[in-house]
Amino acid sequence: MKTLKVHLDKKAVLSHEIRIGRSIRDRMILLIAKNHPAPLYAVVTDSNVNRLYGRTLADAMIQAGLNTSVLEIPAGESAKNMATVLSLATRLLEQGADRQTLLIALGGGVVGDLTGFLAAIFMRQVGYIQLPTTLVGQVDSAVGGKTAVDLPQGKNLLGAFHQPRAVFADLQFLDTLPEREFVNGLAEIIKYGIIEDEKLFGLLENNMDAVLRRDPALLLKIVETCCRIKKSIVEIDEREQGLRRILNFGHTLGHALEAESGYRLSHGEGVALGMIAAANLSSALGYLAADEAGRIGRLVAQAGLPTRIDADLRPEAVLGRLKADKKKKDGALHFVLVKKIGMPFVNGGIGDDKIGSVLEGMRA
Repeated sequence: MKTLKVHLDKKAVLSHEIRIGRSIRDRMILLIAKNHPAPLYAVVTDSNVNRLYGRTLADAMIQAGLNTSVLEIPAGESAKNMATVLSLATRLLEQGADRQTLLIALGGGVVGDLTGFLAAIFMRQVGYIQLPTTLVGQVDSAVGGKTAVDLPQGKNLLGAFHQPRAVFADLQFLDTLPEREFVNGLAEIIKYGIIEDEKLFGLLENNMDAVLRRDPALLLKIVETCCRIKKSIVEIDEREQGLRRILNFGHTLGHALEAESGYRLSHGEGVALGMIAAANLSSALGYLAADEAGRIGRLVAQAGLPTRIDADLRPEAVLGRLKADKKKKDGALHFVLVKKIGMPFVNGGIGDDKIGSVLEGMRA
């Protein structure tokens, strides 16, 4: 089992460990019992994950002497809202939860974001542990302490920074991950290659067939690499005041495309399209060589992710979604662009006409 320590400056209480391995459930439960004692452990999971892992995890925790309950929510992005948060809070109170209760987020990005947000506001904050079961969760969303729920106007518009007490990434969960969900996670991995690690990008270019076969040793290396990159960025900029903004590469347009599609597009699919759009914008503005933009598009296609925007997603409607983006500053929307693979930067603002032109050029 690999262990990475997230060191948050002057906040030792918020520093925590990320543990990565395969079939680590029993060791994880021992570590939770030793390092994170609580009178009640509430496992929050969705209907799909609960059927596969929720009850067995709870039973194993109970056998280890931990008072554990399971709170199920519907699967899917549509459950990531305040109504679900209020329902969970009510159920926690019915179970006698207090400020010493520890939440465990067992699921993908939706469960992790929502559970973290609930932990941030329940009784003015309780602890939580991330136990991501998807590739997106293991390489990205479970790390860093960003929590949120959606509003009708867009993704993640209500949120809080709240660091988990620990993160456990068990690669065994990926064995049962549906193909589309696995491919979703590849978008975030490609992102890390683009913004930080050209060697990772090259590894993906040369080994995508093995990645898609879910080669265990390769996946362990990739998950550890992504977690190491993200934790190093979070350590420098926990609350996204500067450097951490590069993690939004592909996400600004990706979230707008997701929302405009009514979440027909998954998170990874939206990010994939957003990364290609950001690469095309970088090229159109003279920052990125055309062949480098082409490499990005080809790797996205290799991964089985979309490279064209559905014809029914009108550029003007997507631009309308961007106007509600929470990352606006002084009325301007700042995009993460790239000068070369491994060298991102934040642009001071791009006109609607340029964005619309790139989106139009990507329509199927």
